[in-house]
Amino acid sequence: MREALVQSLQNLRANKLRSFLTMFGILWGVISIVILSATGEGFQLGNQHVLEQLGENIAIVFPGRTSMQAGGQRAGRRVILTAGDARALATQSPMVAVVSPEIERDDVSVKSRYNSASASVQGVEPAYQQIRTLDLEYGRPLNWQDEQQVHRVAIIGADMLEQLFGRRNALGQTISLNGIPYTVVGKIRKKDQDSNYSGPDNRKIFVPFSAMEQDLPIPDGQPGQLSDIIVAPKPWVVAELPKILAARTGSIEEVDWPLAREIRHVLARRHGFNPDDKDAVPVWDTSLETLLFARMIDNMRQFFMIVGFITLALGGIGVMNIMLVAVKERTREIGVRKALGATTWAVERQFFLEGFFLTMLSGGIGMGVALLICHLINLLPMPERFAGMIVSWQSGAMAVGTLALIGVVTATYPARRAAQLPPVEALRFEM
Repeated sequence: MREALVQSLQNLRANKLRSFLTMFGILWGVISIVILSATGEGFQLGNQHVLEQLGENIAIVFPGRTSMQAGGQRAGRRVILTAGDARALATQSPMVAVVSPEIERDDVSVKSRYNSASASVQGVEPAYQQIRTLDLEYGRPLNWQDEQQVHRVAIIGADMLEQLFGRRNALGQTISLNGIPYTVVGKIRKKDQDSNYSGPDNRKIFVPFSAMEQDLPIPDGQPGQLSDIIVAPKPWVVAELPKILAARTGSIEEVDWPLAREIRHVLARRHGFNPDDKDAVPVWDTSLETLLFARMIDNMRQFFMIVGFITLALGGIGVMNIMLVAVKERTREIGVRKALGATTWAVERQFFLEGFFLTMLSGGIGMGVALLICHLINLLPMPERFAGMIVSWQSGAMAVGTLALIGVVTATYPARRAAQLPPVEALRFEM
């Protein structure tokens, strides 16, 4: 085997230009697979990160107006959500894992010792912070003690805190919300958020729901009236979505998704509207959005991989073509070797190793170049929805496996052609 490898290297070195041009096709194919696969992975992780900034797999329930008559009442009636509706969803729906009522005021006058602003203030329960991804840079989150004892405390988005306090540490500082003092207990880390339903979290202030309900209720609203309800479904509900999506017969907009249907049924019993009336309580289910984004990125990644494999296969055809030319050029050599006692297996092994070694050497160089390119690109600033060039072990293993398969296929046929040449005919061959 060692002698065969040495002879293979010598034959490749004897035809440097031809060997280089042949290697370039394989090298470029491997680079294409790795680069395109890393690009797909980067887009997938980037999109997942952006979606998680709003809250992965949550549903936002909004108050609406009925579009159907029900129970003898006219269509067009307003449906007003209350804290009791949130409690009903938490206790009556088997699909719901976490619920938080929410009161929003976007006209609140906020003042600190250093500056003032008009801010959006949200009253939420502690569970809201986890399902909406309100991670803190410093301080503590809102807790159930704050909720039960109606503490006037607040956590503030990064941009709003900078406007009120500059670059100072605001922990323990007092702000006034419409003249009512609240203590800052935490700063929310800056979020790369490009989707929302009530403005970016970076410019919001979050306080306990009970304090908001007492101090800053919805103007001219009913007692306990909510702006919306945030719902996190149980994992099995999300796991069923791909099956429902695959079995749908109409457009996505026409499909009645299970969580939204369940929410309407619970609230329809409380407000007396038709459970099939989607306008009565519109529901934005981000689980579906997450699934559709994942499908889109998967399709894009598969397309990239197919392009890379085709490029690699074309490089393999080039290797096979060059090896067939080499067999023809070395026909007399093959005849001499056989006449001197070389077996068919020895000749076949020699040409197989040359083709396989050429393929794997090209692939190894291509893998190294591709990893270097990915590393250099990752040193640059990345746009939103792109996490950089991510080379996963799955794509690397697939590239190596494909390369090995192409190496075996492209080396075997020319090697057999060489081994099957009759010695007498090979010795009489002239170019």
